[in-house]
Amino acid sequence: MMAAEDHSIMLACRVLAVSESGFYAQRHRPPSARAVRHATLADLIGRIHLDSRGTYGARRVHAELTLGHGLSLGHGTVELLMRRAGLAGVSGRPRFRRIPNVATASDLVERQFGRGEPDRLWVTDITEHPTREGKVIAPSSSTPSAGASSAGRSTHPRRPLWSPTPWAWRSNSADGMGP
Repeated sequence: MMAAEDHSIMLACRVLAVSESGFYAQRHRPPSARAVRHATLADLIGRIHLDSRGTYGARRVHAELTLGHGLSLGHGTVELLMRRAGLAGVSGRPRFRRIPNVATASDLVERQFGRGEPDRLWVTDITEHPTREGKVIAPSSSTPSAGASSAGRSTHPRRPLWSPTPWAWRSNSADGMGP
């Protein structure tokens, strides 16, 4: 306040466009009904927020006040009082923290993708292709060739996805047996 900084009250009232009589009347006036209600609501909001371990935002606090405590107040009032008190809820989904040096899934092949003979290790992958109608999921699996690392590669010749004649892709298949 300007009067607390040793400025004259007359100058402070002129700068703030307030009458001097209004300034002195405000100093001795009791708090308004709205100020009293906001003070009690701020205490109640603080307790609700604390009981939720700081997770409730304005929407849930408003629901708790209206449904749980039977109070009639607007959502904007709850937002205003929470902002003034410096309270905010936790937003978004819970985030899972990764623990360093701990495997999230067991590694059964110990990152060794090469094998000495066929059909000893199967490698699989799922690829999503966006289209106008949604996503197409293309699962693939293969056995790595002997002694070669095939992470991310297919070892079998690829079959065409579509051909106008069924015998065209049957003859191109890896085993000659068809799809």
